[in-house]
Amino acid sequence: MPNPLVSIITVNYNQTAMTCALLESIRRQDYAPVEVIVVDNASREDSQKMMRTRYPEIKYVRSERNLGFAGGNNLGLLEATGRYLFFINNDAELTTGCLAKLVAWLQETPGSGIVSPLICYYPLEGQLQPIIQYAGMTPVHPITARNRIIGQGEIANGRFEHPQATAYAHGAAMLVPREVLEKVGPMTDGFFLYYEELDWCERIRRAGYSIWVEPQARVYHKESMTVKSLGSLKTYYLHRNRIYFMWRNHSGIRLGLFYVYLWTVIVPKTVIPMVLHRKWTNLQAFWQAILWNFGAKDNGWERQNRFIA
Repeated sequence: MPNPLVSIITVNYNQTAMTCALLESIRRQDYAPVEVIVVDNASREDSQKMMRTRYPEIKYVRSERNLGFAGGNNLGLLEATGRYLFFINNDAELTTGCLAKLVAWLQETPGSGIVSPLICYYPLEGQLQPIIQYAGMTPVHPITARNRIIGQGEIANGRFEHPQATAYAHGAAMLVPREVLEKVGPMTDGFFLYYEELDWCERIRRAGYSIWVEPQARVYHKESMTVKSLGSLKTYYLHRNRIYFMWRNHSGIRLGLFYVYLWTVIVPKTVIPMVLHRKWTNLQAFWQAILWNFGAKDNGWERQNRFIA
């Protein structure tokens, strides 16, 4: 029986060289057939001609406005025809056999709705053993809205060898069967940045599917250089979407307890250090994030500051 077609979707924003490194790693995979879809999220760089020339096998889609992480991936879905959908960050690279191992896991595991590989930080020069970024996640706590990434910062020495059920897949690399997408729908693009895949996994779990990490498949992640330099925008979306995630996935007493925790712990714990260190731009971003969730969604701040993917 022939292998099912896998649609590989990645989103580029002003990182053409990184995206090309990803495409080279895809070319080295031993799995076929695949179709590769590159979504350009309104980059200032004009990479279309170069990418189409160097990688004639790809489908290149350009958005004239920045749609964010979920929005960019969802635009790519319009071009995807595969039985499986592999969402991969453009600042990641696949190791040998990664895609084949992920597909095999989904095919051999009834009820599995989404699977991520073991994700390691991209090794530095002279580094002997890779460092783990993700080997699974714990659930988001219903009151504090916090969770933990399993294995983060550990040396990849073989402790994580076997597939494990996990609370959430990792947005840097995740494989989903089309039937799951058709049942639960795509990621919600209202987040723009952060928490999209956590929210999606909650919906996938409520639909009756399990979520897994397959450590025999490995991806090296360079992390987002853009996000590292965001400053106030990172502050804004992390806090905005932490609250938005809780509102979308909890109700009643649980949501009420979270709001109590928000105002009595999160707000003072965040505001006081910002005031003491005079981080006025981050403070403004934090308050705009709070206001967005309490009735001021059209606050103008996002329109002025939304410039990355």
